[in-house]
Amino acid sequence: MIEVPIETEYITLGQFLKYMKICQTGGQAKQFILEGKVKVNGAIELKRGKKLHKNDIIEVDGKTYIIK
Repeated sequence: MIEVPIETEYITLGQFLKYMKICQTGGQAKQFILEGKVKVNGAIELKRGKKLHKNDIIEVDGKTYIIK
């Protein structure tokens, strides 16, 4: 599991995908999410604006991340 430290209260799912260099642009992130390729806390997430808080778990491309 890869720990991802954030300095703010939350980060949106779209921002997270760009921050981790999984997607290069917001448009890419939106399409990636709409294709059902991202799970948040075990459930497929389809909203780019989903707020990720500390201890949320994100699964993408066989990798697991946790917000710290």
